[in-house]
Amino acid sequence: MSAMLRRTVKPLLRRADVRRVRMLLGNPHPASLRGVALGRDRVGGVAGEWVAPLYAPRAPVLLYLHGGGYVACSPRSHRPITAELARRGFRVFAPDYRLAPEAPFPAGLEDALAVYRALRAAEGDATAIVLAGDSAGGGLALALMLALRDAGDRLPSAAVLFSPLADLVSQDGSRVTHADRCAFFDGGIFAPVRDWYLNGADARNPLVSPVFADLHGLPPLLVHVGRDELLLDDSTRLVVRAR
Repeated sequence: MSAMLRRTVKPLLRRADVRRVRMLLGNPHPASLRGVALGRDRVGGVAGEWVAPLYAPRAPVLLYLHGGGYVACSPRSHRPITAELARRGFRVFAPDYRLAPEAPFPAGLEDALAVYRALRAAEGDATAIVLAGDSAGGGLALALMLALRDAGDRLPSAAVLFSPLADLVSQDGSRVTHADRCAFFDGGIFAPVRDWYLNGADARNPLVSPVFADLHGLPPLLVHVGRDELLLDDSTRLVVRAR
């Protein structure tokens, strides 16, 4: 699968524009919906979808922030992930947060804050809320926790980050050494994505590049990353800093 992606999708992403990135990353993947129920909703004024187990109406809540470089994808494209998490016993809400370049930073973070606070108000303190996200969604999950901590809000019980995009500054390390090994991306994709998302904002802002943040006081973090990924160093540096 990795070899096929390197030969087919990766060269197309190398010549990236917003339309192409959205076409390549945002097409819905077939997802088994066995044992789960889907429902559209607005939470905190933000549209999204619930993916819930059929037989656990009071399951803990998982707020899932999809990846896509802050410019692509949707709750629908990530149903293979959210449906599996629902089958594992979570009521998953995946918001359709605003994307760059039409809505650059901090629009997506504002949407994530609105959703989380609305979920917390609706569920009360007795219900556990867990946070998860992949790639840019992982970076957004970290930014959300930092913003909540600094505002004095109650934090999620835990967070799971899949290959988080936690650094929009660095252009060395695994961004270079893994350029050929990574199945999906090479370093050339990050400059346009960074410019679309930042729209002139400082890339060292901890809410943009959480690897530079003071990470004290966050809940337990579980970080997954592949050994051949371009984003390997984002994860390993983040874990060292969090510890």
